[in-house]
Amino acid sequence: MKKITSIIALATSMAAIDAVNAQSVQNERQQNPYGLVYDGAITRNEKGKVNIHPVTYKLNGLDIAANVYTPADYDPSKKYPAIAVAHPNGGVKEQVAGLYAQHLAENGFIAIAADAAYQGASGGLPRHVDKPQNRVEDIRGMADYISRYEGVDPDRLGVLGICGGGGYTLKAAQSDKRFKAVATLSMFNSGEVRRNGFQKSQLNTIQERLEQATKARAQEAAGGEIIYAGVASITDEEIAKTATDLYREGYVYYYRTHAHPNSTFLYTMSSLLDLMTWDATTNMDMINQPLLMMAGSKADTKYMTDEAFAKAINAKNKELFLIDGATHIQTYWKPEYVSQAVKKLVSFFQTNL
Repeated sequence: MKKITSIIALATSMAAIDAVNAQSVQNERQQNPYGLVYDGAITRNEKGKVNIHPVTYKLNGLDIAANVYTPADYDPSKKYPAIAVAHPNGGVKEQVAGLYAQHLAENGFIAIAADAAYQGASGGLPRHVDKPQNRVEDIRGMADYISRYEGVDPDRLGVLGICGGGGYTLKAAQSDKRFKAVATLSMFNSGEVRRNGFQKSQLNTIQERLEQATKARAQEAAGGEIIYAGVASITDEEIAKTATDLYREGYVYYYRTHAHPNSTFLYTMSSLLDLMTWDATTNMDMINQPLLMMAGSKADTKYMTDEAFAKAINAKNKELFLIDGATHIQTYWKPEYVSQAVKKLVSFFQTNL
């Protein structure tokens, strides 16, 4: 019994040390002058290296906050291929979207990562509106801006969507043919999940949740308090009890190891009126561009990528690439999985742009 007690005490002590180390790393990241919270992030612009350029532009009357990453020895008189990177639901440009944008710039692309309207550092009220039509428009807005950026060849524009941004990227690419090559990472079909629940766990409550969203919309219209869905904060114990990898690891990523003050799991309840009647995979046959869809082989969200990929019957040179051993969230940060994804993306975009 004494030995078991000692083992438990040691495990508890190690967990406490890990928590302190994680907090220390997070504190260092929060001191990044650009707010970037991923490993290897740019801390200052240096000649001859990848540089970051915070920018703001207008989209439908709102100020959109974005970061543009330029390659080493960037020369605005030359022409470069460019990639728009769409962030996950609840995410911001300083997290995984910025990580992949920086890696793309390290490989010779100009890349842009922008906060969605009503989210992050971008404008729009009420805060945390999460409507599909807005997110699709955000991606088109990145195309509008980066196509006119000095040094960008507008005929060599690609797009990468991550998680929820992946679903919205598929929808944007169906009609916007400025995107000559389309890629997704750990694609999340926001409409299908908000409607049916993750892994179809809420099929019996669709009408009930629509009633809640309807009442929330009516309350907003009457000038009442904004009602939010989602998770505002979470304890370590609650995280540990979360059954699915997506949400358990997602809570750790967004609320612990890669937390950012502009990032939140909250969204307006009234957004469900739009989300629950929307689906990323409708009209997938309209994508005729080269298509790369990537997912972790162990991701509990992989079924969404599989469903969308099967419907892309007219996509040119389409490929489903599995990141061996990775879960959904691990593709956001774990070096051995990020490196696999980046290598594949670079090859894909170099070939098709």
